[in-house]
Amino acid sequence: MTNRGMIIRFCVFVALAGLGFAADLATKAWIFGRLGMPGEQPVWWIVPDVFGFQTSLNEGALFGMGQGMTPWFAALSVIFAAGIVIWLFLGGAAKSWWMTISLAAITAGIFGNLYDRLGLHGLKWGGGDGVHQAGEPVYAVRDWILVMIGRWPWPNFNIADSLLVCGVTALIIHTLWFSEVAARDKTAGGEKTVTSKEGSGL
Repeated sequence: MTNRGMIIRFCVFVALAGLGFAADLATKAWIFGRLGMPGEQPVWWIVPDVFGFQTSLNEGALFGMGQGMTPWFAALSVIFAAGIVIWLFLGGAAKSWWMTISLAAITAGIFGNLYDRLGLHGLKWGGGDGVHQAGEPVYAVRDWILVMIGRWPWPNFNIADSLLVCGVTALIIHTLWFSEVAARDKTAGGEKTVTSKEGSGL
């Protein structure tokens, strides 16, 4: 890839990651400004008992796993983000538009939730839960999208989570589908070359 092509890929990567990051923070600020801290307002149903908005705070990872391990997840987020940039622009993954866009979505999701884990949103606990002191800074991810699976509520999530899931899914599709197609085409090309050489010898 030429230097110009690499610069274009880098600009697209930064733009998409920045847009995803901004959309995540903007929607979190909007819904928490409207519904307040968890429990202050009832669920804001868009489709009654199916889909709505409800604020919650997640001190763990995706789907609430690993509660109370915020520092570890914050550190891992920085490591993963650095790894993505290295993979793209030093490892050559940026040669693929699919990889560039997929990793931009993942990066946006990483930084959207990292922003919250570092407490940069400025929220403070109200206290009274036996765990946090009133006025203590909140180091937790702001979740707000509620989806019901029948009578069971799917763990609340946000735009950053959605970008992470979509980006990882796109990477899996690329690995399982496009890599297989490339390998098959390479094998087919090799077979054609061998056949051609054998034919020329006759």
